[in-house]
Amino acid sequence: MLDVQSAPRSQQLIPGKAQFFVELLLALLLSRLPYVSLPFHWLESYFHELSHAIAAVASGGIVSHIQLFPDGSGLCFSQGGWPVLIGFSGYTGAALWGALLFLMSCLRQGIRQSYLALGAVVLLTLLLWSRDVLSMAIMLSLAVLFLLPLKLTYSTLLRGSLRLVAMIVMLNALASPAVLLGLGQRGDAALLAKITLIPAVIWVMLWFAVGLGALYLCWRVVAKHSAQAKSVD
Repeated sequence: MLDVQSAPRSQQLIPGKAQFFVELLLALLLSRLPYVSLPFHWLESYFHELSHAIAAVASGGIVSHIQLFPDGSGLCFSQGGWPVLIGFSGYTGAALWGALLFLMSCLRQGIRQSYLALGAVVLLTLLLWSRDVLSMAIMLSLAVLFLLPLKLTYSTLLRGSLRLVAMIVMLNALASPAVLLGLGQRGDAALLAKITLIPAVIWVMLWFAVGLGALYLCWRVVAKHSAQAKSVD
């Protein structure tokens, strides 16, 4: 059997199957705890609105500003662009951002640079599209969420923390679209239903499928790593 200490570094970057499920349960718990979960709801909302903004710019539109609220909701104000892409990108983008964070935690090198890049993206968003004091304060808090862990000495803690954040973002992206079914004519699903005549419930189901797909992608990375580790043993 191969000694763990002598294993290639790449085999120590990805959690095992049991650890993955433990971290997923911990993420589920943290995402439901009062007060503790609030920064993570802000983070999911931030990625949601940022995805709207990116879709607007990518489809030829102009973003006026992004507004975030203490309850974890948010708004992206834009003009022009493709409304269907912009409307669909919010929950889709949040789930994909979560998957990206998980994959970044698995990188062989550059975990600190990953945190730094994420903090820089939040600060850039603040400079470009934040107009009110409350949104600025929330974005600053999110930047600290990424930049403060850089004080940690061990990269293992950095990777574990980033995985946990990634899972919470994906879980929130899974849960959030279901809320739209009770909002009537408000929300992204209602907007898309009005534009496309496709019922809102279909859009919610699509977002749920994307969220599950993002989580499954992370699981496949873990499962593939575990299979490779067993073959080495």
